[in-house]
Amino acid sequence: MERKKKSETTKSEINESGEKPETKKVRRAVSGPIRNKARTRARIVAAVGKVIQKNGYTGLNAKSIALAAGVDRKLVPDYFGNVNNLIEEYIEKKDFWKSAAKGNISSLLKSPEKIGHQEIAQLLQSQFNVLMRNKALQKIIHWELSEPNEILRNISDRREEIGEELFSSILPDFDESVIDLRARFALLIGGIYYLTLHAKSNGSKFCGIDINKEEGKLRIENEIMKIIVEAYEIAGVKK
Repeated sequence: MERKKKSETTKSEINESGEKPETKKVRRAVSGPIRNKARTRARIVAAVGKVIQKNGYTGLNAKSIALAAGVDRKLVPDYFGNVNNLIEEYIEKKDFWKSAAKGNISSLLKSPEKIGHQEIAQLLQSQFNVLMRNKALQKIIHWELSEPNEILRNISDRREEIGEELFSSILPDFDESVIDLRARFALLIGGIYYLTLHAKSNGSKFCGIDINKEEGKLRIENEIMKIIVEAYEIAGVKK
């Protein structure tokens, strides 16, 4: 019994004088508000997508976004300055070329000499798959096509800048070729946008292909690869 009591006393002393409880208190006091603000900010940004999916882009305003996020509407100007800045931040996070592809392109540009048909085709296949899955992104593309908008124009211009980074590395391989790679990209990316929006808006087939079904989706993915492979073969680029 005496030995047990001594053990308990020692444990109590360790708990009272140990570093862990003190460190925990300091960490909460310093970073708690910062973490909470970051979480709240992320919730407000995510709420933009909820409003777009429920009410469309015409329903975007501070009140509807704050309601969807479950926060006071005053936090929108406090955290973002205005609604437009908030919407732009959301779209930048969702835009394929600004988010999903940005990391891939940055990795490719580290070794531009290794960029070949496989890497290019996979990038476009990835865009196709992201657009097929992401309903909010589909709404954004619809919005971009439906009316002039400064926010969307800014996003589009920055998207072009990212594309130019990629073109600067791959176009030199096609300088002496009859292949207009920019035009092929335009047709492929434009086709990807339209096919996905068409399939998800009304669910109908296009040229007899239903890309809402796996078999139809795979047919498009395969042809994306073949078109890029053909471009490299015609140009005599062995990459």
